[in-house]
Amino acid sequence: MTRASGRVRRPEVHRGVELHCGTQFEEEARAEGHAAVAGVDEVGRGALCGPVVAAAVVLGEGFDTEGLDDSKRLTRRQRERLDERVREHARDWALGRAEPEEIDRLNILQASLLAMRRAVEGLTDPPDALLVDALTIPGLELAQRAIVKGDALSVSIAAASIVAKVARDAVMCELDRQHPGYGLAHNMGYASEDHRDALRRRGPSVIHRRTFQGTQRWLFA
Repeated sequence: MTRASGRVRRPEVHRGVELHCGTQFEEEARAEGHAAVAGVDEVGRGALCGPVVAAAVVLGEGFDTEGLDDSKRLTRRQRERLDERVREHARDWALGRAEPEEIDRLNILQASLLAMRRAVEGLTDPPDALLVDALTIPGLELAQRAIVKGDALSVSIAAASIVAKVARDAVMCELDRQHPGYGLAHNMGYASEDHRDALRRRGPSVIHRRTFQGTQRWLFA
């Protein structure tokens, strides 16, 4: 079990197996000759509005990985502290995003892949290999390994999930100021009850993904 902020966090269980966030995949990549291994993850794929935000993180040797875990299993305060540590001490990190209009034009999966590719391409020094949460990213001539539940297993992917989550939360708080009435600073654009109620009363704003209107029309009725 992992101790964070004085509390014991129980391991995540997937298909009956406990998941522990560690360095196994990074060590395997280095053993294969890859010196710079980047973890990649995205946040916002299931939201009704706002961008998909991705991060690519190369932690580097000697980085303190204590507390790194899937961003969804951390409190806001824990995420913000870990985000600060990654931004200050990781070997390299970068963000990428895909906007609502790109999501509607490409579909949510392709837009998520685009955001991740932009994050990788934004790194100062190109990595040798990628560890990606559940996916492989087209258009990159790099060794890649897709890891199911990677944000709960790989410290590099976990770090990327944290950086992406903190960055996207900040974007959504700003969008809440620009588009009040949907509770975006609290629901972060996801389909919470208050968000769905606001959509029924007000209709979608310019930052809402119109593709959801076709597949989940009741949200906009």
